[in-house]
Amino acid sequence: MKIVMLEPIGITEEELNKYRNRLEEAGHELITYGDRVEDEDVLIERAREAEILIITNLPLSRRVIEACPDLKMISVAFTGVDHIDMEACREKNILVSNSSGYSNQSVAELVFAMIISLLRNVKACDELARKGGTGAGLYGNELAGKVLGIVGTGAIGLRVAEIAKAFGCKLLGYATHERKAALELGVKYVSLPELMQESDIVSLHVPLLESTRNMINRDMIALMKPTAILINTARGPVVDNQALAEALNAGRIAGAGIDVYEMEPPIPEDHPLVTAKNTILTPHIAFATAESFQKRAAIVFENIEKYLAGEPQNVMA
Repeated sequence: MKIVMLEPIGITEEELNKYRNRLEEAGHELITYGDRVEDEDVLIERAREAEILIITNLPLSRRVIEACPDLKMISVAFTGVDHIDMEACREKNILVSNSSGYSNQSVAELVFAMIISLLRNVKACDELARKGGTGAGLYGNELAGKVLGIVGTGAIGLRVAEIAKAFGCKLLGYATHERKAALELGVKYVSLPELMQESDIVSLHVPLLESTRNMINRDMIALMKPTAILINTARGPVVDNQALAEALNAGRIAGAGIDVYEMEPPIPEDHPLVTAKNTILTPHIAFATAESFQKRAAIVFENIEKYLAGEPQNVMA
């Protein structure tokens, strides 16, 4: 099999060679590219003869997919697959496997980095300290005892619940299906409007589907407490960011921590959240730790090896 890795996946050359050697010993060829290119003509040139592709969140359009006549499988070094034309894959009978689970810990940890930074005014305190100021008037809030509403109780949502429980939070959840593991952690499932009304902190952990697009809309944001904060490490289009920015600037909610947007960073200078009050913005890095990248690579290549053995795993299509 000719396997082509279209972009780096965040591991060292030494680690990559470990996987390369394993594949070559089994009679396969691994071609890798050390740069990320989104030009479709270049992608087609690189991928044209591939039987298996490896990508992270690189957009993969129908045009690119249809230009690869021998393509049989895509191993995605990412959890979501909304950047791939899945309909084209289904039409061409191309199997797509994701790397679900690799970033559960890294995403959950960034959630709490954002929550604590917002509750304790870390950005403002840092700026004042550098200017010779004091902490007068910048007292914060404790996380213990707060109501944390988790929208989506999959693997990441559950990890957030576990950490929140250790901090002494009360837990609310909203999901299409209640999970026994969440109930055992003390998560109380409620409707989405009730969660938005009762939570001191709302953390989003749902995939981008038609049913979740714009889920946190103007009406939902209007239900939040004026002291509440919103954390989005899921997918940008799940939230109406214009409505969120307006609520922040008007003081109708207290703050937001945002890692994902309607587009991949860099975000435009005129994006409404850039000038919104009491925000922490990060450029889609919740998944990005050295540890998570190592876990991800292991899943990516295991997906391929399982596929080659006729036992595909993590199948999305």
